[in-house]
This record gives sequence, structure tokens and C-alpha cells, in this order.
Amino acid sequence: MKQPSRPIELLAPAKDLFCGMEAINHGADAVYIGAPRFSARAAAGNSVEDIRRLCEYAHPFNARVYVAFNTILKDEELKEAEQMIRLLYEAGADALIVQDMGILELDISPIPLHASTQTDNRSVEKVRFLEQAGFSQVVLARELTLPEIRQIASSVQVPLEVFIHGALCVSYSGQCYLSAALGGRSANRGECAQYCRLPYRMTDADGKEITAGKHLLSLKDMNRTDQLEALLDAGVTSFKIEGRLKDLSYVKNITAWYRQQLDRILERRPEYHRMSAGRSHFNFTPRPDKSFNRGFTSYFLSGKEEEITSFDTPKSKGEPIGKVKEIKKGYLTVSGLHKELNNGDGVVYFNERGELTGFRVNRAEENRIYPLDMPGIRPKTQLYRNYDIAFEKLLSKPSAERKIPVRIVFRDTPAGFSLQMEDASGHRIMIHEAFEKEVARKPQHENMMAQLGRLGNTIFEAEDIKTDLSQNWFIPSSLLASMKRLAVERLLSVIKIGYRREVRKGIPQNQPLVYPEQQLTYLGNVANQKACQFYRRYGVTRIDPAFELKPVPDVPLMFTRHCLKYSLGWCPSRQQGTSPYKEPFYLHYKDTRLLLRFDCRHCRMLVYDFLP
Repeated sequence: MKQPSRPIELLAPAKDLFCGMEAINHGADAVYIGAPRFSARAAAGNSVEDIRRLCEYAHPFNARVYVAFNTILKDEELKEAEQMIRLLYEAGADALIVQDMGILELDISPIPLHASTQTDNRSVEKVRFLEQAGFSQVVLARELTLPEIRQIASSVQVPLEVFIHGALCVSYSGQCYLSAALGGRSANRGECAQYCRLPYRMTDADGKEITAGKHLLSLKDMNRTDQLEALLDAGVTSFKIEGRLKDLSYVKNITAWYRQQLDRILERRPEYHRMSAGRSHFNFTPRPDKSFNRGFTSYFLSGKEEEITSFDTPKSKGEPIGKVKEIKKGYLTVSGLHKELNNGDGVVYFNERGELTGFRVNRAEENRIYPLDMPGIRPKTQLYRNYDIAFEKLLSKPSAERKIPVRIVFRDTPAGFSLQMEDASGHRIMIHEAFEKEVARKPQHENMMAQLGRLGNTIFEAEDIKTDLSQNWFIPSSLLASMKRLAVERLLSVIKIGYRREVRKGIPQNQPLVYPEQQLTYLGNVANQKACQFYRRYGVTRIDPAFELKPVPDVPLMFTRHCLKYSLGWCPSRQQGTSPYKEPFYLHYKDTRLLLRFDCRHCRMLVYDFLP
């Protein structure tokens, strides 16, 4: 028996309403946007009214709107959270992305729940529990390898969501307490201060300096363009772009890029199909290297094979454009210049101190760059363009439109004429218009085809037009226009009426449900009594309070697969090099001192706050 094809989702970020609408225009099957409060990006909250407007824009394309509601909650916040969830459901939201299990104990609307990556989803047992607990989608940890993803997918039925592009947290999401411990700003409360992007000095047990001024916890950005098909075949359903704090041009460019990449795969893989309707037409060529990036990595998808770090800078380098050949009065000559530069472009380089600095291009001619202000730079310095003004200007204007293809049939009837309009999803309407027919003196077909094909500023485009007339009837353009306008209104109405939101799955009553752990430490992120109630119901006997409620001394504040011993060539398992320094190692930033421990058995590095 032939298996039904699996729907595949491209999920894009939305900082605000306009970003969300443009993500839809540029090909997203779904967008995720921050709730007014309780989102893991506190700076990216949106009003319920804006979320309502985004849902109204997305749903005619059968595109979905997920609301990030993924912080841990305190007891005094539960009532507000309960009321807000009800408002979000009434606004049309398709799902909530959550971390706090206390939400499942509240009296909320039947809105589907997605398990945020903040819930640390990296084992079969954890994902299976979340599936049985009624979650409709699970966001996997970014650190998982392809075999690990495949193993989870083969063990569950719940759709799996995987990050494919954007900034990387160095720690397992939901398991980083560095910002909370050092600055009182909790990542689990949406307030991360990004201590991972700071420059550190690294020393050994004897105080010997190993390296200085490097961003030792900063990673490159993810780019899994080349692994999309492998992820599909591993069982991934939703492909997620990071970036709820990113600007509009980033959302447009990166969404369009992955739309094109996925469409090429789906065209030749009939066992998969796109989740939403319509197709996007772009007036630019998407280029990931044109948007903010710290260099790219596929992370651990293929195991620990590539360097994933961005030690030199946490800022965007952009695209390499060549090396300085000569420094002349008022200009630089560049060897290997293979990019066309424009006035206003941003060019960056690493100076003698290893710091990323840059200048604006005032004028460019062939291999000469005339900076606005001449920099202090040396020959053979590598140059990068991190701001392409022509590309940004292109994206600052309308850069895509999304249309739903329709088939149109125009016929004569005993009383006049009819117009049928149908989309690929099976939505169909028919308009009848009484009209006294008379034979035309001139052929009408060409004019009819042109008139019916012009659907103007609507979400539809004519894919196929047919006429079925018994005579060369005279058909006024005004008649065609009015029938077409009414047909568009009715088809859009049918599509909106036909849109069906999913309903949250219930927890099966006939099978026992047990949480994979019987004891929860501070790593369980339990911050309210409702969450305690949830876990106790499913077999957890000991529950410690969240770190944010009761900071714990002398515990790991960060768990990461990024390992500095590996980056320096001293991994005892995978490399031949031996460290000339005495452990333990420390990271220093101003008055902060961090202790590093290496758990080689589990291939991870642990970061502690060192308090002598």
C-alpha cells in the first residue's frame, strides 16, 4: 500500500507583525513570534492584536502562526499566563511553544503545544514522554547528530522540529545558567546577557596564560543547506530558522533561500510535500552570506568533525572580498577582488591587535577601494564585506509576493454565463450571472483570456484558464471584471472558512505515563507549584527549585558539546595532541573567573563560576 506523502514545514522567525508577514511572502509555511510576555526573547514581545493580524494574513495560505511562550513561570505569573493563552487562542494562534510544564496544569484553551528546545529534548525517552503528554511538535536540541535524530524519529510519531540556520547557543538550550548566576539575567526567563560572546583569557592551574583576548565560548552560525535532504530522510518535519531578534532583510533573505532549497528537493521527492499553499516570486537572488553571520557550521550533525568556533569575533564578518595589495594615498588596491563594491558598502578586517574593525567604501573602481576615512591597515590583510548596500536597498523594498495558483473556467449557461475558480487544495466556487447574450462581431477569446488572467492585487494568480462557449458571444469587459471580483471574494471566503486549526491532544487515560527521571535538580527548571504538580503526577519524587528561585553553589552553569581542549588540539579521544598545561583551566573576564571541567565520557565541557 502506497504511503501518504509527509507534509514538510519551513518555519521562519518574526520579530514583529511586519517581519511575520514578509516571512509568509518569502515562502514560510509557518512563523513563530513572541507573545506579549513570557517569551524566551524578552525584547521581542508582540501585542495580541498584532498576532491576530498575522494569523489573518497567514491562514489563507494555510500557513501557521506559532507563539513563543517559552520561559519558566513563577507562581504569581500563572494567572496572567492563563488569561494570555486564552487571548492568544482567540486571536487565531495555531500553537504555543512552551518550556514550563506548569502550563499543562492550567485551565487553558485547547491550543496545541510545542515543546521548546528549552525543554532540552535530546533523548528518545524525553521525546516519547512529551508525545504521550499531548505535545503536537517537539523542537530537538541543536547539538544532536544525524544518527541521534534518526533514532528519535524512528521511535515516535510526533513531528520533530530542527534548527537549520542562525545563531548558536554554546550551551544546551534550557541548561545555561551563566547569565543568571553572573548578572541576574536568566536565559530561561528570556533575559540572557550573552556571556558566551565575551572575550576571555584562558589560564591553567599554575596561572600560565594559554590564550588571551579570544571569544572562547562564541560559536559560528548554523547553516545546514547541504544537509536538508538528509534531515528529511532522518524523519524531520519542521525546518526552523533562528532569529526572532533579526532584522527584516535577514528574514526575507534567509527564508527565501531555504524556500528555494527545499522546493528543489520536494520537486523530485514525491514522498514529501509542502505544508502550506501558494508560491513565492522573488525579485532578488537569496544569498545567506549577505546576511549577518559569524561564519557557518553544520554544527554536530555529522559528529565532531569541523571547527565550530568564532574565537576572533562575535560580530558578523560577512563575505571575503580579497586581500590588501598596496596602500596608496586615499585608496587601497586589492588582489583577488571578485566582488563588485558600491559606495556605502561596509568593509571589515582584523587589525594588528586581532580586533575586527572596518570602514565605509566611499568609491570603488576596478581593484581600488577609496575609503571614507583611510584605515590603518597593512598589505596582505584579508578584507570582508559585511554590509552590501545594493543588496540591502533591494530588500528594503517589496522583494517578493506570494500567490495561490487557481484554475478558471468560463462557460455560457441558458440564462447567461458562469465562472468557476478552484485552487490546488480543492477549494472551489462558481459564479452565475444572468445576461442577455448576443453574437459578437469580433473574436472574443483573446480579450477574455487577458481579462480573466489579470487577478491584480489579490492573493491569487491564474494558472490555467479555459473557456467553454457555444458561440462567439459578446462579453463586455465590465461583466468579466465584476464576475471575477466576486469570484475572488467568494473563493477567499471559502478558504478562510475552510481553515481548520488543530486541537491539543489529550493524554491517554488507558496507559501509564512516567517521566524519564524520578528526581529533578535545578536542571529541571521548575519554578512554580503547577509544574511540581505535573511532574509528581508522572512519577517524579524529588523536585528541586529552579536556579532562578534558589541559586545553587558549585554546580555547572553551562553544559556544552563545544570543548576547548578539542579546539586547541588536545582531545584525548579524537586527537593526537597533548596539552602542555596543567588542569584545571580557567576563563577570565574582568573580575569574573570561570572554571572548566571536561566530561570526556559524555564528550562535553562544563563551565562553573569559580569562587575561591
